[in-house]
Amino acid sequence: MKLKNTFTYPRSSRELINGKRHYAIDSQKLPSVTTILSATQSAEKQANLAAWRERVGDAEATRIVDSSGARGTAMHKILEEYIKGQGYMDLTTVGREAHNMAQRVIEQGLCNVSEYYGIECTLYYPGLYAGQTDLVCIHKGEDAIVDFKQTNKPKKREWIEDYCVQLAAYTMAHNYVYKTNIQKGVIMMCSKDNFYQEFEIKGLEMRKYMHEFLKKVNQFYEEQKEKD
Repeated sequence: MKLKNTFTYPRSSRELINGKRHYAIDSQKLPSVTTILSATQSAEKQANLAAWRERVGDAEATRIVDSSGARGTAMHKILEEYIKGQGYMDLTTVGREAHNMAQRVIEQGLCNVSEYYGIECTLYYPGLYAGQTDLVCIHKGEDAIVDFKQTNKPKKREWIEDYCVQLAAYTMAHNYVYKTNIQKGVIMMCSKDNFYQEFEIKGLEMRKYMHEFLKKVNQFYEEQKEKD
């Protein structure tokens, strides 16, 4: 996999403002994409999450979330080092599990990536939002924004709407700042039992998710005004 130094991605730092993640880029402090998605979550989704936590209990829910987060972080680190062409081993229990998952992503997902522009790229839309995507690359001959996801169990397409909106947000930011015309997002996902799934959004579907995210951005800032 070859690096193409076409774009210069900004340095950034993360900080919490009123308990919500923001990115400090130059003189701007912008809410993260995930902060906006969380703040504008539908009442139905909030109720479903609360019901799940009540069903399994707070302690078990916290354990599941923390375990998933640790596994995802480990998997991302392994994939990042692989793309850079460097070896990386995590010999912890979580690390060994993540290594097997990362190997599936490499064999079935990254095999279709010929070149890449950047990994762990900070992307931002001036004055509105920022975030960090896992990979900007050429996937099956097309420029694409790629996110790696771990999951406890395989997902149906209709369960990953937030991931699609997230990719659209990153794509829109990249296109605005770098004057590109990326129209493709790819989610490379592996479950903890090593089942690989790949979801693509492109064309009209990508535009639909871009519009959805812009509505959420508007809702987020309107609610901030009311609080202020």
